Amino acid sequence: MNTSQAVEHSIITKYKKTLFHRFIGAVKDYRLISRGDKIAVCISGGKDSMLLAKLMQELSRHGDYPFDMEFIVMDPGYAVQNRRKITDNAAILGIPVKIFETDIFDSVVNIEKNPCYLCARMRRGHLYKFAQSLGCNKIALGHHFDDVVETILMGMLYGAQVQTMMPRIKSTNYPGMELIRPMYYIREKDILSWKNYNRLEFLQCACRFTEQNALADGTGTSKRQEVKQLIKEMKKVNPQVDINIFRSVERVNLSTIIGYYKENEEHHFLENFQ
Repeated sequence: MNTSQAVEHSIITKYKKTLFHRFIGAVKDYRLISRGDKIAVCISGGKDSMLLAKLMQELSRHGDYPFDMEFIVMDPGYAVQNRRKITDNAAILGIPVKIFETDIFDSVVNIEKNPCYLCARMRRGHLYKFAQSLGCNKIALGHHFDDVVETILMGMLYGAQVQTMMPRIKSTNYPGMELIRPMYYIREKDILSWKNYNRLEFLQCACRFTEQNALADGTGTSKRQEVKQLIKEMKKVNPQVDINIFRSVERVNLSTIIGYYKENEEHHFLENFQ
């Protein structure tokens, strides 16, 4: 059994409950994939996107309805060794990637205010455009449960707003395109377990900005890392705290909210106060 076959076997055996079942759960709960879809599976080279690619391959083989896929890699200006790491891993895992190049890193590396936000927006646009050129109607990203929880808390603590990372989004700039997040229910600890069990080595982060601002222990100084550590500390007191944060945006009671936005229109509780 080669590496690709061993990885695939582990997904539907040892990690069937923690990875594959949760993946299928999100696909069904949020209606992420439909018959006849052509989905661009976006691969950055990290553990999350590589697992996403393998999960999508398994679903294509064992699912109840047909859909097509393209596995796309955007090179925003990777160092040579990082790009080689991505292509080598893709070959080992049996993922037929298509690579396209951009100069995003050169555009944002010297920006002091919110470089990560700008980079993410630019990357998203390039991914939509390339996917659409391949005839795709959706792009799939590898964000997981922990990403969602951290985003909710970051919005509250640093953005003064209640919002979440949605499981699916319609593109406003690319009509007919959607973004989906099929790993919405999967925990990061289970992704790490799968990676280590199969003795896989992926890119940690190939971003120039992050490399420049990394600490000696590799944790970095980003707001997301701060929130990740905060959640870790809170879980020592309440092990359910991450699940509670996740569920909080499913159970918003508008009658107890002072103000909210709907389709960019601002509302206030006094509008209907008698």
